[in-house]
Amino acid sequence: MEAAAALSSDARRRVSGPPGGREEKSPPERKVYMDCNATTPLEPEVIQAMTEAMREAWGNPSSPYPAGRKAKDIISAARENLAKMIGGKPQDIIFTSGGTESNNLVIHSVLTHFHKVHTSKGDATERHGLAAGAMPHFVTCTIEHDSVRLPLEHLLEEQVAAVTFVPVSKVNGQAEVDDILAAVRPATCLVTIMLANNETGVIMPIPELSQRIKALNRQRAASGLPVVLLHTDAAQALGKRRVDVGDLGVDFLTIVGHKFYGPRIGALYVRGLGELTPLYPMLFGGGQERNFRPGTENTPMIAGLGKAAELVTEHCEAYEAHMRDVRDYLEARLVAEFDKKIHLNSRFPGTERLPNTCNLSFRGPQLQGRLVLAQCRTLLASVGAACHSDHGDRPSPVLLSCGIPFDVARNALRLSVGRSTTRAEVDLVVRDLQQAVARLEGQA
Repeated sequence: MEAAAALSSDARRRVSGPPGGREEKSPPERKVYMDCNATTPLEPEVIQAMTEAMREAWGNPSSPYPAGRKAKDIISAARENLAKMIGGKPQDIIFTSGGTESNNLVIHSVLTHFHKVHTSKGDATERHGLAAGAMPHFVTCTIEHDSVRLPLEHLLEEQVAAVTFVPVSKVNGQAEVDDILAAVRPATCLVTIMLANNETGVIMPIPELSQRIKALNRQRAASGLPVVLLHTDAAQALGKRRVDVGDLGVDFLTIVGHKFYGPRIGALYVRGLGELTPLYPMLFGGGQERNFRPGTENTPMIAGLGKAAELVTEHCEAYEAHMRDVRDYLEARLVAEFDKKIHLNSRFPGTERLPNTCNLSFRGPQLQGRLVLAQCRTLLASVGAACHSDHGDRPSPVLLSCGIPFDVARNALRLSVGRSTTRAEVDLVVRDLQQAVARLEGQA
């Protein structure tokens, strides 16, 4: 559940306990937010950029008068900031409403392109090395975000595409490159694998995967088979680690502003948009975003997204180092206080993970994650992905896929620290968890 909306900016900047008066067991007004993988509060600079845009750039960006030209300039600057953040080109950035739209746009585009190119009349299918009537095939993994998984499942249900969901390794929590490539078929048109998992923080081997797909595409071209495009949803990685599309070697990359202290708007990177990589609109209208995503631009939100991207470009190394220090301190304190009562679900030997993410379970039949959080008076966190907040006490499918035992997965908590989280707040959270666990065990 996204709890950041309950916090004001001042609260996020570490509000003190009640001055004077009697101190309660855990001051109810003191909250510590550790759900930054669900959403993040807006940085003050982002709020300022959005406010200025609302006040000064209210005009339609397609209009010639000053307020319109100002809006157009803001949008252009934001596009440049996003491109710089990911090491891409401004002309390869399309603004969208968020990650869900970006992911759906990729799937829609690749499906449309397949039908346009590989199922045209005549002997086109034979020229491309595909059997007549071949169905487009997608490859993904079992721990993708719902905005990738559900559109692909819908294509399966409608019998308009084939989809392979590659299991992740129970040893390292990753979708392994060999397993992904083994799933590729002659009609495969897209491989979509997230850059970092939102529950475990595990980083996927996208650079290696892209190199292998490039080599595979050379072989496929010689056999007259269609190219395999590569998409990564980078929602969780941006703002927490360096992300460079050149190093990743992807054709598509999804950007989500509210994961890196920006507004709830997104973007899509498309390598060589319209020339090297196809993109087909889902909407039709006024021609904005070069007709790929029409609709009058939301200038204030785009301004905020651009400012958030600028901050990431300038400070990403510092953000990453700080979050890693606080997360590592959190895990050390948890192990020291709870010892064998705790299981760290997101630690896989030799596997890189996000610097801010700690997924843990308390061992015990009465220590389900939701029950523990309900007893907490300081901690604001979640049991997993915000989009799965209505799943009740069912264990996370992501953790089960990663080999976490059922009873352990059912007790999971996801703690994801942020830029302003401190070691002092970690101490408050550990004490809060101690008290919550003690209360639940006392009720048993």
